Amino acid sequence: MSSTDPRPVDRDDVDGIAMALPDVTREGTESHPSYAVRGKGFVTWRGPRKDAVDPDTGERMDDVICIVVPGPDDKESILQLGEPWFTTPHFDGYDAVLVRERDLGRLDYLELAEIITDAWATRAPKKLVKEHLG
Repeated sequence: MSSTDPRPVDRDDVDGIAMALPDVTREGTESHPSYAVRGKGFVTWRGPRKDAVDPDTGERMDDVICIVVPGPDDKESILQLGEPWFTTPHFDGYDAVLVRERDLGRLDYLELAEIITDAWATRAPKKLVKEHLG
């Protein structure tokens, strides 16, 4: 990992990154939380859905995290990084990327923090973004 913190990224890191951003609320359930800024969601754990099936088991994935991205170019850039980032046809035309919770440990903390911060900035009021990010 290129981060200065070599431990694997996990669910607590997602929570810590999201909750450190201004005006963020945590909603949903313990197993399927979602994070919103002033009521606009930017990170959501999805429940099992027919559009996200584990290719190895054929079972619906119950650990998919949906993260909003600023636009289609950003989505494509993240997806070009390869696994563990992915999408499904359900998200065609929607500015978001997916990652499984089980695969968070494959991510660099700084990469994850940047993607979550960009997701927040996509949904937060412009004035709040400017105050927080400069």
